[in-house]
Amino acid sequence: MNAIARHEIVVLGAGYTGMLATARLAHRTRGRKVRITLVNPSERFTERLRMHQIAAGQTLADHRIPEVLAGTGVEFRRAAAASIDPEERQVTLDDGAVLRYDTLVYALGSATDTTRVPGVAEHAWTLNDPRAAHRFAGRLTELAAAGGTVTVAGGGLTGIEAATEVAESHPGVTVTLISSTEPGAMMGERARAHLTRALDRLGIVRRTGEQVTKVLPDAVRLSGGEHLRSDLTLWTAGVRVSPLAAEAGIATDERGLIVTDATLRSVSHPEIYAIGDAAAVRQAWGQIHGTCQSGLPTAAYVADAITRRLRGRAVKPFRFGYFHQPVSLGRRDAVIQFTHGDDTPKRWYLKGRAAVMYKESVSGSPVPFMKLSRRVNVVVTLSKGGRATRANG
Repeated sequence: MNAIARHEIVVLGAGYTGMLATARLAHRTRGRKVRITLVNPSERFTERLRMHQIAAGQTLADHRIPEVLAGTGVEFRRAAAASIDPEERQVTLDDGAVLRYDTLVYALGSATDTTRVPGVAEHAWTLNDPRAAHRFAGRLTELAAAGGTVTVAGGGLTGIEAATEVAESHPGVTVTLISSTEPGAMMGERARAHLTRALDRLGIVRRTGEQVTKVLPDAVRLSGGEHLRSDLTLWTAGVRVSPLAAEAGIATDERGLIVTDATLRSVSHPEIYAIGDAAAVRQAWGQIHGTCQSGLPTAAYVADAITRRLRGRAVKPFRFGYFHQPVSLGRRDAVIQFTHGDDTPKRWYLKGRAAVMYKESVSGSPVPFMKLSRRVNVVVTLSKGGRATRANG
């Protein structure tokens, strides 16, 4: 009798989605002839949900990927993927190693786009890397003593959280939030009103309806031509994904996200699954936008789908609906907007102390979920979208 060949699963990326998919796969495939290899450039797990806290000078827990995955049998490779050959089913790493795969989980996520506006890459800071966030915090402390200025470009949830965190922790700094739309525009009226009061309380200057057209060493140029003094500029506007998939000839959309079928497999290479920010995932109500809230369910689903297919079982289409928009407003305030499945606001919201506790439970849950997933199937999907996604099957 011939020995059964071992099924090789390679996971690229150890962010929230890659880590959860890996831990859940290890649990679901335990006892089967499967080897799982996780590839990531750093062995430290980055809590992207908390990067604004690091930038404001706070110290977070140091989570190491091998420790989080201890006892799973997963092989961790500290390297970056340099190229993918989907025809040969191989990944070449930047250290020269070549990994063969039967199934590839593409979880390379996204980063702040610093390429579209002149001067951003040279003069602005981002929340992409905890090391840079720590350096930003050091500069911020020096700046606070001198009563300097900080500009946050981008009025989305990341920009709001960063601006409020900086303003609360360094009241000597003048913080300006620049946004093309009203901050919190996606929220309902009452939640947005609470957010506005928090921005007022913290003294955050808003320049709404403006865009930054150039970043200079000590200023930003606005779309109207005005130069605004900025000792430190934090860029949170726009995201980009790795070009790796497009370069490999895997079907991607105009932004470089892997186009997936109803079970999150690549439409051009079904042995490749895409999750989180790296995947173009459509539901009956529209396309999912990248958040941890949507990313973790894609990771859990793909781990289960791979396992079911290895066992010769059918896989139902992926279903997801949004549930909330949790936003911290410093350490002592927050606002939670509850939503319909398509991310439009419901009437219900939380504010103040209750919202702080809610937000902290959301931000603090991924790592415990990953550790628990080594032993049990953790439920990470708050909503499957109800009637809005039943058309998916």
